[in-house]
Amino acid sequence: MVVSLAMIPRIILCFLVVWIHVLAIAARTNPDDFAALQALKDSLQNVPPNWAGADPCESSWDGVGCRNLRVVSITLSSMSLEGQLSGDIQGLAELETLDLSYNKELKGPLPQSIGKLTKLSNLILVGCGFSGPIPDTIGSLTRLVFLSLNSNNFIGGIPATIGYLTELYWLDLADNKLTGTIPVSSGSKPGLDMLVHTKHFHFGKNQLSGELPARLFHSNLSLIHLLVENNKFTGKIPDTLGLVQTMEVLRLDRNLLSGSVPQNLNNLTHVNELHMSNNNLNGLLPNLTGMNVLNYLDMSNNSFNASDFPSWIPSLQSLTSLVMENTGLQGKVPASVFSLYQLQTVILRNNKLNGSLEIDTTYSNQLQLIDVQRNLIESFTQRPGYPFQIMLAGNPFCNEGGDGTQDYCIKSQQTETYSTPPENCLPTECSSNQVSSPTCKCAFPYSGNLVFRAPSFSNLGNRTTYEILQKSLMQSFQNRQLPVESVSLSNPTKNLDDYLVIHLQVFPSSQDFFNRTGVSGIGFVLSNQTFKPPSSFGPFFFIGEGYKYFDGASTESKKSSTGIIIGAAVGGSVIAIIALIIGVYAFRQKKRAEDAAKRSDPFASWDSNKHSGAVPHLTGARFFSFEELKKWTNNFSETNDIGCGGYGKVYRGTLPNGELVAIKRALQGSMQGAHEFKTEIELLSRVHHKNVVGLAGFCFDQAEQMLVYEYIPNGTLKDGLSGKTGIRLDWMRRLRIAVGAARGLQYLHDLVNPPIIHRDIKSNNILLDDRLNARVADFGLSKLLGDSDRGHITTQVKGTMGYMDPEYYMTNQLTEKSDVYSFGVVLLEIITGKVPIEKGRYIVREVKNAMDRSKDMYNLQEILDPAVRSGATPRSLEKFVDLALKCVEEEGANRPSMSEVVKEIENIMEITGLNPNADSASSSATYEGPNKGMNHPYTDESLFVYSGAYPASKVEPK
Repeated sequence: MVVSLAMIPRIILCFLVVWIHVLAIAARTNPDDFAALQALKDSLQNVPPNWAGADPCESSWDGVGCRNLRVVSITLSSMSLEGQLSGDIQGLAELETLDLSYNKELKGPLPQSIGKLTKLSNLILVGCGFSGPIPDTIGSLTRLVFLSLNSNNFIGGIPATIGYLTELYWLDLADNKLTGTIPVSSGSKPGLDMLVHTKHFHFGKNQLSGELPARLFHSNLSLIHLLVENNKFTGKIPDTLGLVQTMEVLRLDRNLLSGSVPQNLNNLTHVNELHMSNNNLNGLLPNLTGMNVLNYLDMSNNSFNASDFPSWIPSLQSLTSLVMENTGLQGKVPASVFSLYQLQTVILRNNKLNGSLEIDTTYSNQLQLIDVQRNLIESFTQRPGYPFQIMLAGNPFCNEGGDGTQDYCIKSQQTETYSTPPENCLPTECSSNQVSSPTCKCAFPYSGNLVFRAPSFSNLGNRTTYEILQKSLMQSFQNRQLPVESVSLSNPTKNLDDYLVIHLQVFPSSQDFFNRTGVSGIGFVLSNQTFKPPSSFGPFFFIGEGYKYFDGASTESKKSSTGIIIGAAVGGSVIAIIALIIGVYAFRQKKRAEDAAKRSDPFASWDSNKHSGAVPHLTGARFFSFEELKKWTNNFSETNDIGCGGYGKVYRGTLPNGELVAIKRALQGSMQGAHEFKTEIELLSRVHHKNVVGLAGFCFDQAEQMLVYEYIPNGTLKDGLSGKTGIRLDWMRRLRIAVGAARGLQYLHDLVNPPIIHRDIKSNNILLDDRLNARVADFGLSKLLGDSDRGHITTQVKGTMGYMDPEYYMTNQLTEKSDVYSFGVVLLEIITGKVPIEKGRYIVREVKNAMDRSKDMYNLQEILDPAVRSGATPRSLEKFVDLALKCVEEEGANRPSMSEVVKEIENIMEITGLNPNADSASSSATYEGPNKGMNHPYTDESLFVYSGAYPASKVEPK
């Protein structure tokens, strides 16, 4: 038979189809499972190298567990995976465990199809980069026992459908960006009150709000941990909380809770740790008599009625830590409290305790610290041999008694640290990236941080505590036959959330590195809570680092004759279809060239008359099409409308990778919008600093002008100070915000070339990110300042009244010191919580008129914000006021530079005990017009004008 050349490709193609069917029949892994794994592999980068071939179960793909030829588990923690989770994962119908934890570059939304994995019992995605809302379909996973989605970027509310997960034991949604209330059932609608078998509700470090629902709590619940710290909950603590008598750890701190504490709270007799600090609780201090296993009690920084030291505290025989800072305590501290057997720490600063501080000779042998700073204590007798630290600074005894030089009158607190010591050997000097283990062997450890959310102890220097934890970890790893030789613990510290953070290094046995199976096994033990720490450490989570030192040895593939045949067939097919590929490629390249031309020159249609000047000069800004932004904002829907101004509106958008952005869309024909568009796109494409809002890109397409910024979730400083955002800004947070904003402004003045004068610094243009770091924003009025432009005379004075430099207003001279003046007004706003101009009163003048440098806190208590008045030390507040007033000097030459401002705020932070390098309808009006000659902008007459009566053509509300 003669075969024409034209028939060869068909023959080869048919042969390939038949051969693929043969392979499919030969493969033992379920074909649906293989297809789902293949889709997962295609959607991710850095999957294990042995994910090859058509039989994952028989080939033992790393991280894939099988039973009866079906895939039942995927555990790939700390694999440095990148990409998005494919919706095709729904094909793994028998999957019981999915653990992708500690892959920070695993981003995008959690697919709705996750709800089809109905056999799933463990869904663990800790410490990834997932974003978007948690899908409601998760309520279909009725066999779930562990649901851990903490430490991601999820937004939206808690799905009410989670209430259907009746077998759930562990629910951890902490450290995300969740909003709204806690859902409870109503009629046929589900809620979390239905989870009667769940032991753990971990919701801390989100943006949840509203009241804690009374219906959430009832006597049928089995809860042992309720952690809702660092949210925005308001209202009273419900009385029904006292019905959950299984409770062991309760964290309600760092919210906006108010009212009195329920009297039945002492029904919770199994509670070990109770945190209620940093709320607005008032009334009488709760009587906690009967809570006999209580170890850690913190009720600091509330508004309780003034009261004598509670008589019931000495009855709490299990107490290790008593923290009652700024709780209205007065009178004398009973000596018996220091005799509690397990007591380690007593912090009673910022109260009105008086009399003599007396410590019985029967004091606890575990006592480490007594801090009674800033009280009214008049006497104290130092006994020789006290093994604990006493802090008395700020009391009359230290200030007036002549003992100010004694150690106990100095504020600094001794810090304890720990690191696992070598085991009877000398540490080895290791090569690059290797670390000497506790057994003095060089290896590449698997590392991360253990984070304990509510430890029952406060003595961080007790070596025995860590040795017990170390042994417990080793026992857990060995019980599961993991290749672990030793573990090392180091740097135990309490962070700003009052969590205990300990660095963990796990060292391999038999070789100096882990393979992927070892790392995923260790990660799963820690992510799945298989490891149970000693009870004194309380609830924990682990954040692992990506492991970079896998052996990389791939199994040599076996080449068979069938493989050779396939290779030859594929080669022939390539020759046969190459012409077709070239044709398709040429067509696509032409289309791509057209798109690339548009992106490379997006301003080809720029009209210098219509668009406010010459074509913008950009440095690396990304171009977005109108259709892209339209899609990512859901057609600029009202639900995504997050603000507006003279330029137009701001919309929230979600990029395909799940990243949230803020899109500023200029009004059609708006000259203000056109000018701000040009100015901001030119300036922000050049600046990159952690305290300056970043420009993600822009759109100049279809007659639209839009700027795309990174999304800053916690709003403006102005809203934060007013309480609108619901975030409690205590003195510490305000100092961190001040230093962050100052650093951003210093960067613009000193490190950008040429320098940038912002010209509109105000609390509304300082944004707060998810960690409350300050970010300078809105560069629509900014100007570049070259060497030849120093003291440049402008034709129009622009800025916001109340913040505007009067020297600039009167002389038209714009310099960096104009920004310094505005920043000084912001500093005064930070300590008073007041807008700059209100009812004809100007904040600068109000502070100057009220202050008396001879008195405590300069006699400013009446105009200070309550959070500052109760939280700031006199010295730190006074130095802060001094700095602010230097910034608002009438003459610019007398004001400090921003670099000097930064240094002074850092000094104030150190005085307060903060590490300055650690990461945390307006009455003002925009002014744009010719200067008014030599008249001062803040005369009594003009202040009433700026309070609301100025002509609309000159002043526009921001």
